[in-house]
Amino acid sequence: MNKDLDYYMALPYAITVIPDPHSGGYVAKVNELSGCITQAESLLELMDMVEDAKRCWIDGALQDGIEIPEPVDPNDVEPSKFLLRLPKSLQRELAARAKLEGVSLNQYMLYQLASSVGTTVMPGPAHDEMAGPMNG
Repeated sequence: MNKDLDYYMALPYAITVIPDPHSGGYVAKVNELSGCITQAESLLELMDMVEDAKRCWIDGALQDGIEIPEPVDPNDVEPSKFLLRLPKSLQRELAARAKLEGVSLNQYMLYQLASSVGTTVMPGPAHDEMAGPMNG
């Protein structure tokens, strides 16, 4: 199979869109293509700009012989377990915060990891209290 520009452009790359509160516009990045980023004033314009940025990034990589990553299928990822060594002070701090939230340390760590790679809301009295002033 010839992996040319058309091949890569047809792949379902993940795109992250971030509203810019200062300009009122939007910024978008193609997650798998490091440095492939663009901006626009409207979402409609942004989608065209993303396609243009993706085309330029892929075309440049093909010309320079750079390996082009393909999208990752989130359904292909198996649940896993891993061991992580923590300094005692960090483990104490995390355990204290988990207790404050009323959840297990495992559940709290899962929330923290998920929130660092996406958006998630963890129910709990401390979270509700802390989120109140920021949302209002």
